[in-house]
Amino acid sequence: MDAIFAVDKPVGPTSHDVVARIRRASGQRRVGHAGTLDPLASGVLVIALGSATRLLEYLTSDDKTYVADVTFGITTRTYDREGDVVTRTDPSGIDATIVQAQLDRFRGTIEQRPPAFSAVSVNGKRMYDLARRGIQVEIPVRTVTIRSLTLDDWTPPDARFTVTCTKGTYIRSLAHDIGEATGVGAHLSGLRRTRSGRFGIDDAPTLEDLLETLRQRSWQRFETTPETAVDHLPTIHLSPVQARDVDQGRPVLAAVSDHVQATSEANVHKGTTGTGWRADVPRRARALDPDGRLAAILTADPSRPDFWRPEKVFHASPTSQIPAHSPASEA
Repeated sequence: MDAIFAVDKPVGPTSHDVVARIRRASGQRRVGHAGTLDPLASGVLVIALGSATRLLEYLTSDDKTYVADVTFGITTRTYDREGDVVTRTDPSGIDATIVQAQLDRFRGTIEQRPPAFSAVSVNGKRMYDLARRGIQVEIPVRTVTIRSLTLDDWTPPDARFTVTCTKGTYIRSLAHDIGEATGVGAHLSGLRRTRSGRFGIDDAPTLEDLLETLRQRSWQRFETTPETAVDHLPTIHLSPVQARDVDQGRPVLAAVSDHVQATSEANVHKGTTGTGWRADVPRRARALDPDGRLAAILTADPSRPDFWRPEKVFHASPTSQIPAHSPASEA
């Protein structure tokens, strides 16, 4: 089975727990996920099975949207409700207007310091391991982009925000930092991911529903095809000859047939090259065979426009009655 699903992860299990349960229900050894959700969090978790796991790296960099519940007046060691309380401050002096006034500084590209209890590595050691042992180190700052941040509800001392952000953003840190900006502190008390790239919460069955369809071998209604999963990438439609060449690892001369606005920062067409492509990231495209199936992910040669090399090949294309060598692929 080679398939991609979005599942609505419940609060409680880790992302690894979800993968393990899907592995057992499907009988597949190769199962992976794109974008970890903590046990505290629920919502969209993208799962890939079989050879589709090779696509996960193109899905993890997609923007994500969260609904975050934040409680003001209490800070914790982990920046969420599961950590030991560090400070308590009376939050009665703040209101929705004060909270709203702090949000502008957190919109756009910002520098963020991950929580001490996080999977970030420092000198080869996980931060949460160091924190549990009482070892204090300088936590590295990272640059992230908050594409949108709205205050949706204020029921003192709790607020609800909707956040759309880039890969690597810690919503726990965002909650903590907003609390610090108000002067009373805060922690993340609930988190639900409502979108991961092209996958929305409406696309995601419950974990139990997905497990049952996998046991019954009736998962097709929840499946996303590989070519659809990466439709945020520009598209190259291959001829039969080109499909055969790509399948054998040879580069092809081809034109991108559409310039879809990528949800991934790695493919946003803001180029400094004069071609509309960013100079600091690979130019990638999905290559579809004549039947519309995903044949490969291609990477453009930076020095030769429209010259595309296979980065990952996904299936063998029919080669009957195709010449052994094609001038169309020469360059």
